[in-house]
Amino acid sequence: MLFAGAVFLGFIFFLNYSESGGMDKSDGSFVFYKPFPSKFVIPRPVDVWLPEGYDDNSDNHYPVVYMHDGQLLFDKPSSPMAKFWYRPFDWYVGGMFWEVDKIMSRLIREQQIRPAIVVSIWFIPNRRGAEFMPQKPITMVETGLERIGDSDVTPDDVISDNYLKFLTEELKPFVDKNFRTLTDRDNTFVMGSSMGGSISAYAISEYPDIFGGAACLSTDWTHGKGAEIDWYKKHWPGAGSHRLYFDYGTETWDAPFEPYQNRMDNVLREHGYIEGEDWVTRKFDGADHSPRAWRERLHVPLTFLLGN
Repeated sequence: MLFAGAVFLGFIFFLNYSESGGMDKSDGSFVFYKPFPSKFVIPRPVDVWLPEGYDDNSDNHYPVVYMHDGQLLFDKPSSPMAKFWYRPFDWYVGGMFWEVDKIMSRLIREQQIRPAIVVSIWFIPNRRGAEFMPQKPITMVETGLERIGDSDVTPDDVISDNYLKFLTEELKPFVDKNFRTLTDRDNTFVMGSSMGGSISAYAISEYPDIFGGAACLSTDWTHGKGAEIDWYKKHWPGAGSHRLYFDYGTETWDAPFEPYQNRMDNVLREHGYIEGEDWVTRKFDGADHSPRAWRERLHVPLTFLLGN
């Protein structure tokens, strides 16, 4: 029985290792801040991933990608999701992590993208909806929205304007001061999935002079029935200075997203964006709403934003 149990656990580990991108090698290094202070939001951990060669190339400066939901981006000991008791569930869902460091490393080695720094911002449990729901679209117009999804967060609880102040007034200046970054708009990007996609789009709308591109995977437009899309008709930067990536799957929570994304695509067209040039929307048939699905297609938005 002990032998059979050991074989079974080994098989589980093998499946988890294979499906979570175990064949990819993680280059680069991490700097971990726990917690990162803020006067705008609750302090939280922040990871900074530096590409391989960063320490050896003292004259090189790098683009920066700011990513939300940080504890799900890297399979490293500092993440609570890397604890032993999460591993069976990790295997069951095909991997709880995006494996950003491994995918970035592979794309850099293959010269598909420019080397870049990734800044990973952790979310606060039970505060994600309050920090990621675009604030002005649901508080400055009547939406009838009483709750953010299935949470207890109400529109009055939303503080995403403060979350973006944290990114732009505290975190980005710190990163630019302490790391060799390319500080301009054309080299500053923001990325997230689900409501992380929502706040990434909102960041472009609110800070078009700071963020030059956004990747919004499986953007959850359903809260407020697309209220932010209607907002963006009048509050979206014109084409010519930004790169926008959107996508969605067709299964589980992604299933209702397509008609909303079609509405957002029309907003982009009205503002002069040309699909395939400065804007891309991709539909992934059969893809669900999970880190595994986002990991499997992460190379697409990374190449679009950072491609050589």
